[in-house]
This record gives sequence, C-alpha cells and structure tokens, in this order.
Amino acid sequence: MPESSFAAWSRDRLALARRGADECGDVWQLEPGVYVAATAGPCEEVLCRAQDFPKAPSPLFPPLKRSSGAPTPEERARAHAARMRGLRAQAVGARIGEIAPEAARFADQWPEGQDVEILPPVRHALAEIGVRYLFSEDAPTLLPFASQLFLAREVLVRPSRWDWPRWIPTPARRFRTRQQVAFTDALQPIVRRRRSSGRLGDDMLGQMLRPSSRYGLLPEEAVLDTLPGITVATFETPTRAAGWILLHLAQHPQAAGRVAAEAALLPADPAATTSTHLGGLQYTQALVREVLRLHPPSWLLTRRATRQTQLADYTIDAGSTVLVCLYTAHRDAREHSEPDQFQPERWLDDSGSQAKPGVFLPFGTGPHGCEGAALAMAMLTLLTAHIARRYHLSEPPGPEPGYQVTTFEGLATAGLRLRATSRS
Repeated sequence: MPESSFAAWSRDRLALARRGADECGDVWQLEPGVYVAATAGPCEEVLCRAQDFPKAPSPLFPPLKRSSGAPTPEERARAHAARMRGLRAQAVGARIGEIAPEAARFADQWPEGQDVEILPPVRHALAEIGVRYLFSEDAPTLLPFASQLFLAREVLVRPSRWDWPRWIPTPARRFRTRQQVAFTDALQPIVRRRRSSGRLGDDMLGQMLRPSSRYGLLPEEAVLDTLPGITVATFETPTRAAGWILLHLAQHPQAAGRVAAEAALLPADPAATTSTHLGGLQYTQALVREVLRLHPPSWLLTRRATRQTQLADYTIDAGSTVLVCLYTAHRDAREHSEPDQFQPERWLDDSGSQAKPGVFLPFGTGPHGCEGAALAMAMLTLLTAHIARRYHLSEPPGPEPGYQVTTFEGLATAGLRLRATSRS
C-alpha cells in the first residue's frame, strides 16, 4: 500500500476505532491480501507466531555496505543477545541513579507560566537520557550525531505521493545514509579505543563489547550496524508516549496529585534514586501504563505471512500483510471494563494483569518485542514523577485543543502546548 494511501487509511481507521471496533470483528479483510487483527487475542497471536508472521528488518537504518556481506541470521541473533545484556530490566534497574538526574533536570528547566510547545524539549531530554544510557562518558560526542539520525528518520518516513522501491536512492535515503555514516564514523574510534584499552565500560556499548559464553566476541561491524537504530529508538517512541502522558497530567489533576504525592518520597538528590524507589512509584507506573494502553505510540504494526496459515476465520495466503492494531486491541471491552476511560487504578489490582494475552502491547510481545521496554518504562515513569512533583500542568485556554493528533508512523500529539505552574 503506498505511504500516502496508508496515511489516509490510518487516520480513517483510528476514527473508526474511536467509535468502537466491535463492528469490525476480531480480524477483517481490508483489501485483497491485507488483513487487520483488531482485538487482543489475534494481535497477541500474530506477534507471537514469529515463524508465520515475522517482523521485517527495519528499513530505516539498514546495515551499511560491509566487507563480510549482509548480516546472517546468526549474526543478528548475536547482536540481539549482546544488546539485551545492557537493556534487560535488571541492567536498567542498576542504573536508575543515572536516569533520574536527567529527568529531574528537565523538570527544573521547564519555564513556568508560559504556554510551551513541549515535545521538542522532551525529545531533547529523552535523547540525553537515552544516549547517556547507551554510551555514558562518550554520550556528549555522539549526541549531536544522534540528533541528526532522528532528523534523517523524520525525513525518511514523511508521507510521499510515490511508493519508491527501496533500492532507489531518493534524496531522503541519501540523507539517511550520510547521517548513518557520520554516526558510525564517530562511534568507530570509541569502540576501538575501548577495546584496545580494555576499559569497556558498564553502559550498553560496554556490554556489547564483552564476549559472551555462547557467541564469543561480537564483530566490530555488527556493533556499528546495530547501534544507529537502537540509539534513535531510545528517545523517538518514548517522546510520543511522553506527550500523551503530560497531556493526561494536565487533563486529570487528581491523578497528577497522586503522582506528585508518590514522587515527594523520592530522594532529594536524584542521583540517589534506586530501583527500589522506582518500584515504589506504583501509581505513577499505573498511570504510564494506562496512557500507553489508551494511546500506544506505535499503534499499528505490520507483519507479512511467510506461508499459508489460519488466523481467526481467515485463511491467510503467503505474502499477505497483517496489520496488528494495538489501538483497538487495547480497547477490547472483553479485556478491559470501560475500555475508553482513563483509569490508572485498573493496573493496581489483579484484574489489570499484564500477563493476560493481548491486554498490554505497547512494546509488542513475543520474539520481536521491544528490546528497550524496561528502559522506556523507567525513563517515562521518572520523567512523569519529577514533573508532577514540581508542577500543575494545564492546557492553553480555548475551545480547540493545543495539539493535533497524528497517526502516520505513530500516534502523537503534534504541536502539544502546555503550561506549568509550581505546586509550591
């Protein structure tokens, strides 16, 4: 489906989802060869059946030309295992004291009493947190290149009248490649310096540079190929989520007050924050989960069938596309009472268990679930806590919202403007 047609369809689909997905069924055929999984069970099933519905390699930052050729499935598995050493929940928990100060600094710098377009500074703050988490003391060197990678991504995914084959070097793709090469050229001497000195570091890059008992040492090319995409991912999707979270803090002052009360128990020195403190922010985490349920930043995922198979009442032919609509899955009335209502409390009891299939999929699930889910939750929870601790948020006055909902490449609050007033 051409990008421009898909963008129009996604807006229409989201409007229909707001009226309720029950008229569409669990799975329906959009057009020949294109199916939509709309409710919790089928969405979970598609994402977990990776052999039938694999995730395509990301076209945004494909591996650069290499002396050893394209990465093999084994090399991709090795790179994934190396990244996860630095991204699993235990690794993130050990570094909460590095994440919290950046979240607090952003709250400290929010200009009070002004209607501020908030997504650009939020993106910058999350980029600083994410890039520092990945590269620690080398983050200042790489942050400008990470910002250019993000710009290249935005140019590349911009809707177009034409659906160009991926082998055609369009201006957007050439710009992407230049920024990817610049990032890699800045990263390569850092990798070589760390390896030659033996001081690998405790950040995610350091974890990737350590040999594993199963795979041994990850080749330099694999390290360089895998990091542009994961670098942008640490702040691009969380920024969209943060926009929705901050909007809900403004629209639900009672909920914001409960978050502020929890956050008041955090250490006065943010660097002293630990995973225990993060675990104590139970209502804050529930609020973040509820916003991600209502407004999953990546609301529509694409999978392609590798062979003929069954999904609900349909026989899916090989090569067919299945669109996994997390937005409607999260609003499945069979899984959530009052599914369109903002109720963070639903995540504080057993009835809101994330273990139930399909009820909470903002990070996907199965073999291709988001690698950075634990990091994203920590970043968003701490950012939410520190902002609510300091400020009351409000929307600009007027009959129209101070933002525009966009759906292409993600559900976002474009142009969101908010005002902060001190709680003290």
